[in-house]
Amino acid sequence: MKIYRNEKGKWAYHFFCNGQRERKVVGLSKAECEAVACEARNKIKREGFGLKGTAKNVFFEDFAQEFIDRYSKVYKRSWRSDENSLKHLVGFFKGKYLAGITRSLVEQYQAARKEEVAPATVNLELACLKKTFNKAIDWGKLEANPAAKVKKFKLNNSREKILDAEEARRLIECAAPSLRPILIIALKTGMRRGEILSLRWSDINFIKSFIQIKDTKSGEPRKVPLSPAAREVLKALPRPSEFIFYNPETKTHIKSVVTAYETACARAEIKGLRFHDLRHTFATWYMENGGDVVALSKILGHHSLQMTLRYCNPTEGGMLRAVEKMDGILGAKEDIVADISAIGEVRVAVSQSLLSN
Repeated sequence: MKIYRNEKGKWAYHFFCNGQRERKVVGLSKAECEAVACEARNKIKREGFGLKGTAKNVFFEDFAQEFIDRYSKVYKRSWRSDENSLKHLVGFFKGKYLAGITRSLVEQYQAARKEEVAPATVNLELACLKKTFNKAIDWGKLEANPAAKVKKFKLNNSREKILDAEEARRLIECAAPSLRPILIIALKTGMRRGEILSLRWSDINFIKSFIQIKDTKSGEPRKVPLSPAAREVLKALPRPSEFIFYNPETKTHIKSVVTAYETACARAEIKGLRFHDLRHTFATWYMENGGDVVALSKILGHHSLQMTLRYCNPTEGGMLRAVEKMDGILGAKEDIVADISAIGEVRVAVSQSLLSN
């Protein structure tokens, strides 16, 4: 199959399939042209096997639900993970036929999603997408898996960047006014970016000081405690809509803060800081200030303590403060030093006595 620009600069495709020559000018983007060409080729193949319309009439969102009901819920204990992954996948591929989805479109999804979440999350969603397409093939609704040769992102397993108090203050000060409360809530609650941006006023219980998160990554609602500072930040915000972080142009909540966040990081001269690192920073601060790991696991919405421990990255300063607090266990520092000095004096006296004899 050949995808190219013609002499007028429009996108076109050209291929031979089952002895049939197909050439057409689409005039859209390269990706859309590739999708149309792929669907046309699959149509010719299906007709050659007497399978007219088998995959053409199946929308991705419809098959995604069938995959959940017929496979995930039946055979997988972790079916909620598939459901969550497909929720994001459907958001991108909705309205597209299975046969019209190409490798190029899958890679476009990868690139767009990487701007929103960590590469590990994108890899998880890609794995779910590949499995979904494989089932479509098994059930006779697709001939080839367009995601089969799409590579996962290489993961950087180096430690996440944890902000110290000075860096956090600098980041907030350098942020645009509309971004500042979002950053403060992230640092004070450990919530995910999507959870923060989609908050409604009805989710906040100011009397009992907690946030009720209904739509979570795990599929299970959870409560997040509000510190006095976080509570006051929320109270100070205007209320033009049911959404806390409202976009008057779209009449819904803010969908992305990527540009504003990158600008704030640049102004604050903080490199390599992902928005998700604010969640790691909260977890680290929480533990360094005497927090309980079991409680932290519930606040972050993790199913296991092992996952929570990955978010706790003790700093040198935090470890030093922890061991300094232990000084009080044995008594005052001056008393301990005096006791050790007395022991040293006794040893010197004994050594001198032995030498004189």
